[in-house]
Amino acid sequence: MGQRIDSKVRVVYGRLWRYVTPHKLIGFIAVIGMASTAVVEAGLVALLAPLTDEALVAKQLETVQWIPYAFMGIFILRGISGFATEASLGWIGRQVISDLRRQVFAKYLTLPTRFFDAQTTGPLLSRMTYNVEMVAESVTSVVTIAVRDVLTVIAAFVVMIWYSPKLTIFVAILFPIVAVIVRLLGIAFRRYSSRIQDSVGEVTQVTEEVVRGNWVVKAFGGYDYESERLDSADTRNRKQNLKLIRVRSFGVAVTQVVFGFGIALVIYFAARESLADRLTAGQFIAFFSAMMLMLQPVRRITNVNATLQRGVAGADSLFAIMDEDDEADSGTIDAGRLRGDVSVRDVSFAYDGENAAVLDGVSIDIEAGKTLAIVGHSGSGKTTLASLLPRFYEFNTGEILIDGKPIHDYTLTSLRDNIALVSQDVVLFNDTIRNNLAYGTLKGSSEKEIRQAAEAAHVMHFVDELPEGLDTMVGDRGALLSGGQRQRIAIGRALLKNAPILILDEATSSLDTQSERRIQEALSALMQNRTTLVIAHRLSTVEKADRIIVLDRGKIVESGTHAELLALGGEYASLYQMQFSDEPKDE
Repeated sequence: MGQRIDSKVRVVYGRLWRYVTPHKLIGFIAVIGMASTAVVEAGLVALLAPLTDEALVAKQLETVQWIPYAFMGIFILRGISGFATEASLGWIGRQVISDLRRQVFAKYLTLPTRFFDAQTTGPLLSRMTYNVEMVAESVTSVVTIAVRDVLTVIAAFVVMIWYSPKLTIFVAILFPIVAVIVRLLGIAFRRYSSRIQDSVGEVTQVTEEVVRGNWVVKAFGGYDYESERLDSADTRNRKQNLKLIRVRSFGVAVTQVVFGFGIALVIYFAARESLADRLTAGQFIAFFSAMMLMLQPVRRITNVNATLQRGVAGADSLFAIMDEDDEADSGTIDAGRLRGDVSVRDVSFAYDGENAAVLDGVSIDIEAGKTLAIVGHSGSGKTTLASLLPRFYEFNTGEILIDGKPIHDYTLTSLRDNIALVSQDVVLFNDTIRNNLAYGTLKGSSEKEIRQAAEAAHVMHFVDELPEGLDTMVGDRGALLSGGQRQRIAIGRALLKNAPILILDEATSSLDTQSERRIQEALSALMQNRTTLVIAHRLSTVEKADRIIVLDRGKIVESGTHAELLALGGEYASLYQMQFSDEPKDE
C-alpha cells in the first residue's frame, strides 16, 4: 500500500514539476538564495565558539575585534539571501498558479456537455480556486524545505562535526527514527488532504446555489434547510481539517520528544567531554546552537509530508480534469456558409447511465429555408433533438446530415458557425448589453449591425431608457434585467449572428403577450430563407410552420401542417384544444 502511494506521489509530483522547470533561471536564483541562507546561519553559529572562548572566558578582546563586523556582514547577507529566496519562490508559485488555472479553465471550455451534466458546480469551482492554491503552496514549500532546510541541517552537521564528531554521532542516530515517523504519517496526510478538498467543494456548491437561488430561498423559507446543508458540509470540512491537524501535531510532538531525549544525551556526554578537557565552553555552545538550529528545519521537514500530500491530492484532482477527453472533433470540412438542408435519419439517443432512449429512431427532413416545429409533452425529447444538431451531444445510432454531408465531417467551429440558438434558459454574462449581443465570434460586429439586431429584437425599446444605453452592465447572469429583457438580448444575439440554421427553444417563453407579438414579427423576418427548428409549448406560435412533428417518448407520432394535424384529430389536436381551452379569452 505504501509503495503504491509513494509511486502515485512520484508520478503526480513529477508531472507537477513540469510547471516549475520553465522558470529555471528564477529557480536558480532561489536555490542560490536558500543555499546562502543555510551557509550564513551555520556561519553565525560557528562564530559563537571564538566569541565565547576568547571574549567571555579568556577575556582577550583584542583577538575578537573582527567578530562584530562578521556579525554585521552575516546579517546583511542573510537579508539579501532571504529576499532573493522569498521573491523568487513567490514569483514561481504565482506562475504555477496562473498556468494551472488557465489550463483548467481552457479545459472547461473544451469538455463535452455530458461532462458538465455529471458534475456539480461547487467542486469544479473549488478546483479553480482552493485546489490550485494548495498545489502552488506545495510546490514552493516543498522546494524551500528540500533546499534551504536540508542544506541548513547539513551545514549545522558540518559545524557539529567540526567541534565534536563523537557528540554528532548521538544526534545522527535520531534521524532514522524521524524518517520512519514521517513515512508512517504520510499515508494519513494524503487521505485527509483529499477529503478536505472534497469537503471544500461541497461548501462552495451550497454557497453558490444559495447565492444564485436566493429569491427561491426567501420565497419558500429555505433559511433553516440551507443553513443545515452548510452546517453539514462545513462540519465535514472542519472534522477532516482537525484530523489532519491532530496527525500533523502528533508527528511534530513525537519528533520533538525524540529530539528531547537526544538533547538530554548530548548534554550528558558534553559534560563528560568537558570534564576530560576535550570540549571547551565555546565549542559546546557552538555545537549546542548548531543542534538547536536544526530543530526548526527538522520540524518543517517532518511537516512537509502534509504539505506535499495536500499538494499531490490537489494536483491529482486538477490532472483528472485535464486528462478528460475533449469534445470529439474529427471533422475536416471547414465549410463557409451552408445552405441549411437538414436530414435526420433513424437517430436514437440515450443519456449516460440511462437505459431508456430519449430519442428512438427519429427521421426527418427539413429543406433549406423551411421551418420545422417540434411539439410534445415535457420529456418527449424535443430539446434533446435540437441539441444534437450543433453536436452538444453525440447520438448513439443513426445519422444527421447538413447539405448532404454528415455533421461529423464538419469541424465543430464550422458547424456551429452556421447555427444560431435561442434557448429558454437564457445565458448572459456579467458584461454590458453590447458585449452580450456581440458575443464571441460576433465581437467584430459594427455599431450599425449591433443596433439593427437590437432594434429587430426590441432590445432598444428598454435600452433607450437606460442611462448608459448599450453599455449598461447586466449583472451576474443578467440579474439586473427582467426575464423578458434577457430573452430579447438572446434573440438579438441570434439575429446578429445571421446563421443559415436557427434553433428556437421556447424563445418567447419569458415574454408578455405584447412583447411576444413584437418578437414574433422579428422572428418571422429572421426565419425567412433560414432553416428553423422551433420548439414551443405554446402551439399558437407554430401555426405557420411549414411542418410540425409531434414527439412522444422519443418517437415521432404525428407529422404535418397545422391544418392537417388538427383535421387528423390526434395528439396535436388534443394538445391544441387543451391549450385553447386553458387560455383566457379577450373581453
